[in-house]
Amino acid sequence: MNECYYDKRMDFFYNRTKADTADEWTGPQLIGVLCFGTFFCLFIFISNSLVIAAVVKNRRFHFPFYYLLANLAAADFFAGIAYVFLMFNTGPVSKTLTVNRWFLRQGLLDTSLTASLVNLLVIAVERHMSIMRMKIHSNLTKKRVTFLIISIWAIAIFMGAVPTLGWNCLCDIAVCSSLAPIYSRSYLVFWSVLNLVVFFIMVVVYIRIYMYVQRKTNVLSSHTSGSISRRRTPVKLMKTVMTVLGAFVVCWTPGLVVLLLDGLNCTDCGIQNVKRWFLLLALLNSVMNPIIYSYKDDEMWATMKRMICCSSEDKSQERRSSRIPSTVLCRSTDISGHYIEDGIIQGTICGKGDLGDKGNS
Repeated sequence: MNECYYDKRMDFFYNRTKADTADEWTGPQLIGVLCFGTFFCLFIFISNSLVIAAVVKNRRFHFPFYYLLANLAAADFFAGIAYVFLMFNTGPVSKTLTVNRWFLRQGLLDTSLTASLVNLLVIAVERHMSIMRMKIHSNLTKKRVTFLIISIWAIAIFMGAVPTLGWNCLCDIAVCSSLAPIYSRSYLVFWSVLNLVVFFIMVVVYIRIYMYVQRKTNVLSSHTSGSISRRRTPVKLMKTVMTVLGAFVVCWTPGLVVLLLDGLNCTDCGIQNVKRWFLLLALLNSVMNPIIYSYKDDEMWATMKRMICCSSEDKSQERRSSRIPSTVLCRSTDISGHYIEDGIIQGTICGKGDLGDKGNS
């Protein structure tokens, strides 16, 4: 009967697989990686929060496509949490971790990847439902969209927990991988092949949908300009989704290929030397998505900009209102001058409301 090693710390497994690269994350290199990661994690949290808030605030985004886009932003936000946890549990610290803490570290990363991947797959189905009917949005109800979002996270959490549930090498260390010292090589093969196949399927589906839309748009080119504009709107949404999917595939494929090579026990592939850079490339994906949303979708960018500007204007108005009493007292004591000055101040602060009242009168 095989002996199990649940009570061992990670240094036992790292030393056994000769994965000594964790010791190289020291000095200036470790500081640089931590600074780089901290900056981008902060950007991930702020930018994806803005995307979610924009979808909630703007009623024009209250459609299934944008709900799923907000959920994709939530997956990127969760990825930021996973990267923060990883930063504080990597390098020399890796070898001091318990088995359960290491499972949690990797499980968070796997969950974030699965959530993004399944979300993109659901968006592909939603786009197919709407595009084939030449509609901007599908007829999915809010209840169905909510069910889909809950299902996405349920699948993601389950896939992230699979190694913890038993598909690991703690009781058969002969099949342990090198990059993930307590993951079975067979699991890495399954995980990487499954994700790569889903990548390929989604790329094919989106290309077919895009070609269909372009063909239909050309056929309908003889219609009025307003009709053409409505027909082109699905194309714009498709371009946004395809750009997001392209960035996702580019950022995650190298890491998945490395995991596949490790699962196939390729000892001469030098995977230990490139794993950290491919992990940083995966981090960049969560940074790129909010930029893609704002660049490709004018309404999304306008909504995000309004939220940022309104926040700064509110703070400015609070500062100015707090200075009003002192400003008035420092002015001339002439009563008429006081009224004029007070009116100017109120007009500056409440100009929009006054103009509205005048217009109504």
